[in-house]
Amino acid sequence: MSRESEPEQEETIAFIRAQEPCSEVVTHASHVFLFDDYALKLKRCLRYAYLDFSTSERRLADCERELEINRRFTPRLYRGLRRITRANGALSFDGEGELVDAVVEMRRFPSEDLFSRVVEEGRATPALATQLAGVIAASHERAEVAPFGGAEAFARVLALNEAALRTTPPVAVDRIEALAAKLREEHARYVALLDRRGARGCVRRCHGDLTLRNICLLDGEPALFDALEFDEELATVDVLYDLAFPLMDLWRLNARGLANILFNRYLDCRDESDGLALLPLFMATRAVVRAHVAAALGPERRAEAQAYFALAEELIEPRAPLLVALGGFSGSGKSTLAAHIASELGPAPGARIHATDRIRKALHGVGATEKLPPDAYAPQVSAKVYRLAREACAATLAARHGSIAEAVFDREEDRAAIEAVAQAAGVRFAGFWLEAPVEALARRIAARRNDPSDADETVMLAQAARGHEEVRWIRLDATQGVEAMAAEVFRRLKG
Repeated sequence: MSRESEPEQEETIAFIRAQEPCSEVVTHASHVFLFDDYALKLKRCLRYAYLDFSTSERRLADCERELEINRRFTPRLYRGLRRITRANGALSFDGEGELVDAVVEMRRFPSEDLFSRVVEEGRATPALATQLAGVIAASHERAEVAPFGGAEAFARVLALNEAALRTTPPVAVDRIEALAAKLREEHARYVALLDRRGARGCVRRCHGDLTLRNICLLDGEPALFDALEFDEELATVDVLYDLAFPLMDLWRLNARGLANILFNRYLDCRDESDGLALLPLFMATRAVVRAHVAAALGPERRAEAQAYFALAEELIEPRAPLLVALGGFSGSGKSTLAAHIASELGPAPGARIHATDRIRKALHGVGATEKLPPDAYAPQVSAKVYRLAREACAATLAARHGSIAEAVFDREEDRAAIEAVAQAAGVRFAGFWLEAPVEALARRIAARRNDPSDADETVMLAQAARGHEEVRWIRLDATQGVEAMAAEVFRRLKG
């Protein structure tokens, strides 16, 4: 990194500050000046191994590129570009004379609406994570497919990260070498998969820097901003590598349940099941990016850099896949329990949940909470839904990822069939049967709002009247809270 020319911007910074009262935020590459209803973003006059803002012409070109790219994501946030010029010894915006600098003008939003703040302050909800998944998936759907990418491109990312870590090491050199070796080993394991995904259009011109600090709430909805503009190759990545950034950030903030919801809802939108094996590598690499960026900002950010580095070490450690099945009558709390335990099962960001309610809705081409007609629950349709759930679990396990199958599972043949999926994959299986009195089930069903299940009390009573054949799965008392049920699941899985 070089900062020799950065003092040249002191006059520019003083000029912007003089416009009206403002506050400032300094990042590794920018000064952001926050005014009452707008913000000005100034590229710092510096050079890193991966970017060069060392001249006014370069900064202007990058501002133009930033505006062009970010308007693809959130056009209402980006107002325009302002040139800073000098004439007769004085600076002005968009005046005559020589170019001194350039800034991007943005709509101001409250700092508490940064997604990182929302999560840190405990204001993030499953519904918000679901919304974010849809926004990211839609951005990937629109993104231009790249004519390049795959294993060779990702090897260059790893090499760039290694070089940056060695330039400003956040930890001892032996730990850097050990982590770099593990990342290279994982990359070598998945060369063919990375290339296949590149060939089938999974490498696209994505956001590229999708940290939670580059997501905000705009008019109450998640919005992506500050996309990577200074290097097309760094921003042209596997869509799952783009997704890995917010997943990693949520993991770091101990919001792992939200990370798992984001992961599951994204995959509901875009079927990227073949790439699941790459997620630990991708998430660990994103943690390394944040580690070397924080380290480059100076000793005051060393603790942050070290925390990111330790997270990368954690994420790259192998975890065995497994298949957990949750059965029980409607209202027994299967979905709630699945969401509660998923982040702890298998490799990061936790298990892929395959729920028959969601599969049935997808099969009929409707949203997860849209009600289906009775004929969508005909026996032949249900048989197909259970088959699709088994196939989805098998695909997840084939990618060496954890899976949860969630269904009523009141028929012995369906329970035996899902167990066979785990046996065929050579992974551990655990089945749990949730049970509670019909009165408790009826209360839960009555309290549901915006739920993927269409089952009402009548459906539940019919299930209970039919009963079930002898269940050999582990029985859970569904009248206890989800925390107690989850603790029992984890106790059994450790046993």
